[in-house]
Parts: sequence; C-alpha cells; structure tokens
Amino acid sequence: MKALLALEDGRTFPCRSFTGPGETGGEVVFNTSMSGYQEILTDPSYSGQMVTMTYPLIGNYGVNPEDVESDRIHVSAFLTREYQPYPSNFRSTSTLADYLKAQKVIGIEDLDTRALTRHIRNGGALRACITTQDLDPASAVAKARQVPSMKGQDLASIVSTTVPYQWVDNRPHPIDMDTRAMDAGIWQHKGDRLRVVAFDYGIKYNIVRSLAQRGTEVIVVPAETKAEQVRAMDPDGVFLSNGPGDPEPVDYAVATIRDLIGFKPIFGICLGHQLLGLALGGKTYKLKFGHRGGNQPVKNMSSGKVEITSQNHGFAVDMRSLAGEEISITHVNLNDNTLEGFQHNSLPLLAVQYHPEASPGPHDASYLFDEFVEMMREHG
Repeated sequence: MKALLALEDGRTFPCRSFTGPGETGGEVVFNTSMSGYQEILTDPSYSGQMVTMTYPLIGNYGVNPEDVESDRIHVSAFLTREYQPYPSNFRSTSTLADYLKAQKVIGIEDLDTRALTRHIRNGGALRACITTQDLDPASAVAKARQVPSMKGQDLASIVSTTVPYQWVDNRPHPIDMDTRAMDAGIWQHKGDRLRVVAFDYGIKYNIVRSLAQRGTEVIVVPAETKAEQVRAMDPDGVFLSNGPGDPEPVDYAVATIRDLIGFKPIFGICLGHQLLGLALGGKTYKLKFGHRGGNQPVKNMSSGKVEITSQNHGFAVDMRSLAGEEISITHVNLNDNTLEGFQHNSLPLLAVQYHPEASPGPHDASYLFDEFVEMMREHG
C-alpha cells in the first residue's frame, strides 16, 4: 500500500505500508542497532516518536512474548528499508507485521532510510507525518507541522504505571492498594534482601530484571509518587528510570528527587540521569538528533576504558552546569563529547545517560548495577 512520509521542513519520502492503512504523527528519529527491534518498539522512551532503523533488513527473526520491554508498543510508527515477511527463528511466535497490526501501529518499508537518516543528521530530529490516506505532499507537510514539539512535553506521566507493582517470577505483579499500605510493611523479604524503590518514568523491564538478578527486592512506583511516601517505605536505595520527552516539564519528579537527596543512595538512568542533574542544579538541552542505538562509544573517565553502550535519548545534561567540587564527571560520549555520567563526591548518588541494562545492546556497562548494590550496602 502506497504511503508518504512528510517532514515539517517540507521534504517528503515515498514509501509503502506493510501493515495496511493508517496515518499518524510524531518526531522522526533513527536507531543504528542491527537487531533488537522488538525491544525498541516496546521501550517507553520512544513514546511520541517514529523510529527509523538504519539496518536495512527488519523482521527476519519475527517477534516473541519474551523480548518485550513494557506492556505495549510505544513508537508511533516504525520505518524500515526492507520488511522481511517470512521470519526464521526458533523463538519466533509471530511476524512483525501482525505484531504491529494487533496494536494498531503503522509499519513502513521501501523507504530510503539512508537519505532520511542523513537528512536528520544534517537538520536535526524533525516532526513528521506518515500517511496512506492523504498522499498530497503539501497537505501531509502541513499535518507534520501540527505535531506537538518534543521539547516541552512531559511524557513520563503518560507512560508511567498508575499503580505500584512488584517484580515476581520475572514479571510485574500489581500491588493491591486497597489491602496494602505504602509503608515499610509492603516488602515481602523483610531484612533478607536490599530494598529498592524504582520510579517509573518509562521503565524498561530489563532494568527491573537487572536489579532483581542482583538479589534486590524491587517495588516500582508511579512517576508522581511523593518523597514522603518513599520515606515511609524505608528502602535501601532509590532508582530513577529512563523515560520519554523533555525532562524540564517533569518538575514534580525533580522536586521529589531533590527532597530525597541524602536520604538513601540514588541511581539514575537516561531520563533519571537528567532529572537528577536538574535536582542538583544543572541544566538540560535538546540534542540535534540524539543518541539511539546499541553501538555508542563512551569513555569511563576513571578507568580510561571505552565502553560500547546502548542509548536512546534526545536530551542531555549540560556538563558545564554541573561543574564544581561536589560533582565528578564519570563518563563522556566519544562521538560528541556530551555528558554520559556523573557522581556526587560526598553523597551516594550516581547516574548515567545510557542504558547499562541493554536490551538490546552490549553488556559493557552492566557493572553499574553492581556499583549501586555496593553503594546500598555501604550506606545501609
């Protein structure tokens, strides 16, 4: 089925839909991963975005119920060069097309993804419209210009869980708030395991899994949970998750984090990194086209080693805004020298901009979860 991708700057790309008719808008971005498309589709950090895969052949290993990173697809559209309709993998239970259709997400092929990616790299991430219903370029461009800008949007409150949940048997179990109170009695393994309260700004399942694999008990709470509720739960540590959108409008989270600084060890990832930076007095800004993919080089400033990391973010913390005696820069991106990690020199706080839990991506940075666990033990 013929389709048209229109960008807000007036450029259009002819293409085809492999999921049937549809029309949607969002910020168009690109991801350089060669695999892991199901994890990318279900990553809440992609809410409001159309994801372009730079690897040309997508769909060749199908999908399965085990590789999801949340309870649903979050991308507004999925853009590929060539869709493979006949998957071959022993784990596959469905085709990518059927998976997208079931959740009413449009999938695109026969798109010049190389030209689109080069255009985004030169001009920056752009608002876009993808349509099979209105193939008039001028009309589609006008629709692209009506898409809300990513800057200024609080999307964390939209994708966050509405009820707290525990991670049991490798899946989320909602807590019955009619029979359970948000206090120290909520933990199942009282005194036997380190207790982590994880704020859900768009959390990926493999983050919770990575914490649980290290012997911690994790309770995931909604993004708007107050500091006094966390204090009443008496955890050993606080985790700040990844998530979509601009960190600055998420002011309620910044206020809560600021109130929790010094209470217990805090570890932030991605949006959590940005929110912690804001809580410490830093500033954030929108990157030209962001970092998205499983092959992003980051230098560990203490060891001098280069880590290949999984990343997905369009905003960053201004490194200069955190300059001072209290904060140490721990990681720097080797592509553009932007801030990728920091820690506090006297308080148990650390944060990284990338994804040490991967899924998809390499595991070079998984040691950071071990550092967080050790931090909780030291300050218990």
